[in-house]
Amino acid sequence: MTLAGIYVHIPYCKQKCHYCNFYSFASNNYRELFVEALLKEIKLRKNYLGKEIINTVYFGGGTPSMLNIDELNKIIKQLDDVFYLSDEIETTLEANPDDLNTEKIHNLKKHTSINRLSIGVQSFFDDDLLYLNRVHNSKQATDSIENAIKAGFDNITVDLIYGIPGLTEKKWRENLRTFFDLNINHLSSYSLTVEPKTALNTLINKRKLENIVEEESIRHFYILQEETDKHAFTHYEISNFAREGYYSKHNSIYWLGGHYAGFGPSAHSFNGRTRQWNVSNMKRYVESETAENIIKEKETLTIRQQYNEYVMTSLRTSWGCDTLHIKNVFGDSFVKLFEKEAAKHIFNNKLLKNASVYKLSKQAKLFADGIASDFFVF
Repeated sequence: MTLAGIYVHIPYCKQKCHYCNFYSFASNNYRELFVEALLKEIKLRKNYLGKEIINTVYFGGGTPSMLNIDELNKIIKQLDDVFYLSDEIETTLEANPDDLNTEKIHNLKKHTSINRLSIGVQSFFDDDLLYLNRVHNSKQATDSIENAIKAGFDNITVDLIYGIPGLTEKKWRENLRTFFDLNINHLSSYSLTVEPKTALNTLINKRKLENIVEEESIRHFYILQEETDKHAFTHYEISNFAREGYYSKHNSIYWLGGHYAGFGPSAHSFNGRTRQWNVSNMKRYVESETAENIIKEKETLTIRQQYNEYVMTSLRTSWGCDTLHIKNVFGDSFVKLFEKEAAKHIFNNKLLKNASVYKLSKQAKLFADGIASDFFVF
């Protein structure tokens, strides 16, 4: 059975992080109109996933925790009215620590159906948070997690960033120690990257901020693998680690080829046949009267594109890339192409083979995207 999920993009932020290249902005422009436009889009696109059961809802951004309880409940109710939501649905809210005061956490737990929190900590050190231009401080980070646990949230994930200039190996280990001491069951950890058109890129080019050092990021990644292994966390996707039973159901939909509908400006959707993404313009989004006006671009994936995507996403996971799946979905010719390329990477100890399943070696996970691209067919 194909898993299906819904992503809701909330573009509002208190301030823009230096490294962020997502569609978001530090203002409340169009706030009321945005929620109404979101409700309208959900209704307009009710047929996109057919009658599939929705297993997950994910509020991302931006900073979705800026929404109040009434706004969140309006959106959730509309999704429930329009789609077939599973009785065991995972509903995740991305949240910044500064939004998660005791009252907000209590109201989220008591008055909404949100059952999973993704808390954007990034670091437990104030100097790192200042470099990243985060709103919260380290005390708010630990307080928000402890308060969420006290309120009864047992499905929590924390984001941490490594490769930050000034983040020594000792400090990175302390970040991870703090995380494990809080007894959270899921960790998402990403290497800091300098994306074009971000404040971080501009500030580095103007020599106002120190640039990242790739060798430090690599050492941090191997420390991350080492420490999560010690604590019995499964490295089930390149940037994601969890105890058994706490894998992100929503993100697993992306990695396992499931279907999803994205709502809100810039949100992406995929239903197995087509991929589409919405306009990254709030004014146009709230003024759109039809689903067609909301969509910026739409494409029907060729068999080669579908194959490339399967290889790229599956190699990122602990489940690996299965040539039996390739044969059943794409045909023998694609199996031959895959196995020919795979032989080189097995020889170089980058790929491990078990029956029909190919997985990245521990050392090769840092280079997953580059390795996957070697398999692409054009």
